[in-house]
Amino acid sequence: MSPQSRTCAVEVSGLVKRYGSKVAVDGLDLTLDTGSVLALLGPNGAGKTSTVEICEGFRTADEGTVRVLGLDPRTQGDRLRPRVGVMPQGGGGYPGVRADELLSLIATCSANPLDPAWLLDVLGLTSAVRTPYKRLSGGQQQRLSLACALVGRPELVFLDEPTAGMDPQARRLVWELISALRSDGVSVLLTTHLIDEAEQLADHVVIVDSGRVVAQGSPRELTADEPDDQQLRFRTRPGLDTTLLVAALPEGLDVREPTQGSYLVEGRIDPQVVSTVTSWCAQQGVLAEELMVAKRSLEDVFLELTGRELRS
Repeated sequence: MSPQSRTCAVEVSGLVKRYGSKVAVDGLDLTLDTGSVLALLGPNGAGKTSTVEICEGFRTADEGTVRVLGLDPRTQGDRLRPRVGVMPQGGGGYPGVRADELLSLIATCSANPLDPAWLLDVLGLTSAVRTPYKRLSGGQQQRLSLACALVGRPELVFLDEPTAGMDPQARRLVWELISALRSDGVSVLLTTHLIDEAEQLADHVVIVDSGRVVAQGSPRELTADEPDDQQLRFRTRPGLDTTLLVAALPEGLDVREPTQGSYLVEGRIDPQVVSTVTSWCAQQGVLAEELMVAKRSLEDVFLELTGRELRS
């Protein structure tokens, strides 16, 4: 699709949000193409939730422009809300309301809702339909919140940490639903602390830190290897002295043990480097297990850019 014909579900330009003297969002730009999935990544306090809440119309920007489905969420929220689904961080349901009551209530506010009973069944909540929200498990609350975001057949969905607190089975189900939304032409903007979630789901990833965009692109673009930026990983006995290995390898290669028994060689990896590593292991009387040449992961990129790990 050419730039001229591309349509955008969300356009944010020069966004600034302050809380007193703290600048939470500092000139942020992002674009979500229609029918695609954008993942917003960043450490706690990076400005992700503030950005999403401004796009949803729940907060007001101090500077910049925001257009959601071509509308201003601050002044045209009455026209925008029927077209958008929102899954806030932490669920957001009323403590005493039953699961089926909450979803049915939201469905009645929609012009052409999905069948609430069907949606509850798809999300594995049929056995909990009469359970008060406060008595649902954290994962069940998250799935019910997702159901509330989807029941109105939205054109655009905002998902803030959509799989937080879910077990692997439920998490995989949500991934499948998000992929199905994209296939149906629904636009999705999600925040997540799970790197593999972004790699699995997103067409476009935006990494933010201190309220600014520090990198963006497709997962493939962000993890593309430069010739001198490759990795060789292997496992063996922990605590080996790698001094002789470093001396035997070509200049410019770095060797470290990030976790016990897991070794990483970084730089230009060629067959000679692989041979040198296996020979060194043989000299140490150990076997190099799970030896593989790997490209940088999205987590590697994140850590390089922000200097700290994602935290829940």
